Amino acid sequence: MTDQDATGLTDLFASRRYFRKFERILQHMTRVAGVMEAEGRLRRDEVTILTRYASALHFTFQALSHKYLLVGRDTGRFFGSLKIDTKESGFPAAEEILTMANDAQQAERHLREAPSEDALKNQMVGVILGERQIPTKLQFALSQRLYYQELLRGDLFWARNDPEIQWLGNIAEQRRRFMLHWAVYDSQINLPVIYMMELEDSGKVALPKDQRRWPEVQAHLMAQAMAGLKLMTIAKGFDEDFDDLHPKRVRRFHVGPMYSDAFTKQSGPMAQVLAQARAPEGEDWALVWTEETLESERVIEERAGWFSTVEREVFALDPFAGRGADTGATRMERSIIVPQRPYQVLEELDPPGFASVRKFVVSPQGRVLQY
Repeated sequence: MTDQDATGLTDLFASRRYFRKFERILQHMTRVAGVMEAEGRLRRDEVTILTRYASALHFTFQALSHKYLLVGRDTGRFFGSLKIDTKESGFPAAEEILTMANDAQQAERHLREAPSEDALKNQMVGVILGERQIPTKLQFALSQRLYYQELLRGDLFWARNDPEIQWLGNIAEQRRRFMLHWAVYDSQINLPVIYMMELEDSGKVALPKDQRRWPEVQAHLMAQAMAGLKLMTIAKGFDEDFDDLHPKRVRRFHVGPMYSDAFTKQSGPMAQVLAQARAPEGEDWALVWTEETLESERVIEERAGWFSTVEREVFALDPFAGRGADTGATRMERSIIVPQRPYQVLEELDPPGFASVRKFVVSPQGRVLQY
């Protein structure tokens, strides 16, 4: 992303509309996960993981909305405006997330040195009644306090969200199943990307308790968490680096891009759809959701030294028209979450390439239906 692709939201009302829009979108995202569970396309534990990351994104946007609450107003201090990727993703630029992580390291100090919420509110009342002025500088001070309080609470979506592990059950005495999940805010595409890996562990010590393997696994996965890498590359590298860990299924979810006639400059069919829909505020958007899945097809044994062998996974690639070699996945599915009015225009225009895209349509009442 170039500097020309990042736009600062300097208008107060536009900035607030942007945050309200994402608040709704993230709520719909969790409903879509629920619909996919009902269809049998996601398991309950996978829905729980996705919902947790959606919640973390919600808290991140909430923190940023406090930080930029008074953008465009004379606060007596220049603090910039929210930079969003208007060309590619529609999400905040990655530098916003990186700055937020740095602010979180100093949040406790800022809160310790700042007046309390009650003290700031009392001072505001004094300015309004005594000086008959809008207490903009005090409002700014309070918004920054709320920002740091949100950072201190944690549970936000950071630039790096290190792997966590869940036990799924035992297959045999020394064979256990685990679910790993991790996520990044990918700086190349300015989008949240969520990973899941289901694996079998044949090590002597269970992976979460193994003080040697578990840190190595976390470091390995975070180093490979790049949208430019194919799932096949990630899974094969992991399989070869850890002889007693056997990845059976790897999934990657790209949350976004977000298209909006008011905030983004994307070209192509969706830009045309949103322009023609002329939807009211809060309904002029579409969120793309891409899901990649790589599954192990069978296991082979390879020699390791003179007297032993190790298991290696053979992964299944998409068999249709050789696409598997291109995607590096067993299957890749694109979905779009869109309000009712833009969906009607999308159906009328019927642009090429959208026939295979799953459509999740949000009704004015907030219900999500799959078409």
